[in-house]
Amino acid sequence: MTRPSTVLILGARGRLGLAAARAFAQAGWRVLGQIRPGATAPVVPGVQWLAHDLQDTAGLAAAARGARVVVHALNPAYTVAAWREQAPSLMAAALALATELRATLMLPGNVYNYGEDMPAVLQEATPQRPRHELGRIRVALEQQMAQAVKDSGAAMRAVVLRAGNFFGASEGTFLDKMVAPQLPRGKASWMGDLDVSTPWAYLPDLARTLVMLAERSDLAPFETFHFAGHQVSARQWLAVLSQVAQEQGWLQPGQALTVRRVPVWFFRLFGLASATLATIAQTSYLFSTPHRLDNTRLVQRLGAEPRTPFELAVRQSLVTMRLPLAEAPEALAA
Repeated sequence: MTRPSTVLILGARGRLGLAAARAFAQAGWRVLGQIRPGATAPVVPGVQWLAHDLQDTAGLAAAARGARVVVHALNPAYTVAAWREQAPSLMAAALALATELRATLMLPGNVYNYGEDMPAVLQEATPQRPRHELGRIRVALEQQMAQAVKDSGAAMRAVVLRAGNFFGASEGTFLDKMVAPQLPRGKASWMGDLDVSTPWAYLPDLARTLVMLAERSDLAPFETFHFAGHQVSARQWLAVLSQVAQEQGWLQPGQALTVRRVPVWFFRLFGLASATLATIAQTSYLFSTPHRLDNTRLVQRLGAEPRTPFELAVRQSLVTMRLPLAEAPEALAA
């Protein structure tokens, strides 16, 4: 019997880390999930948890011996100060591990790399001109990866998979922070233009894509791909959410959600007292600037991009958010 490949997921308790752990385990991989010493390990079938300090390269590499893929799913707190202070060192630790293990490092990227003047269609080679610090940090992280691959010779490889806004499979996303909590009251909050179409990445689909890329043997030492995900507007979101709210009895049949538009000035004003809100204000243009990720290179390599139908992805996401949902509709049982 062929021994399964091994993947080490850094930050495996986070929203992307958990989705990746589940996806690799379901694909038959041996999954090692790194968590902080003392942290509680969730119950995920097929995942072996490693409570190791990330900075202990030798110890963690020894515990993960045989891993041929490392997934960088670590993120600092969502503030500019935390990203400025921690993101480079987290990347350095991930690169050191990948080099020690002679593995491929995979980074789920995003569109922060592109500034407010970004074109409507984003390709891997689209010029990156971020005007905010989170974007500049993201660009620097990818450059840090590329340089490490070059310096390592054949010791490590790297893949960046850029995607839009995350949703589903866990907590901590725009959907469960700003939108879903108000649904039982027949309300929803939204930031940006309701008619602007932007890319959204359903985490289980993104995680499955990481698995598919990890299983390729024909990748160059450093590769970047774009994950298209679901290209939808706020009105498309609200249509599905209104339907769910009607089914749950939170709205009358045919009634729509009451939408509260949250202006950018709200985040800028209250950002004076909250570093997180100030950081959200920096990237608010992504909700009002039309853009999409061109996944041509990804599809050419994989043949197709995993994509759960949008309505089903939204419904499955709501199930994970501890909402007081009645018996699930048939769509959720599929």
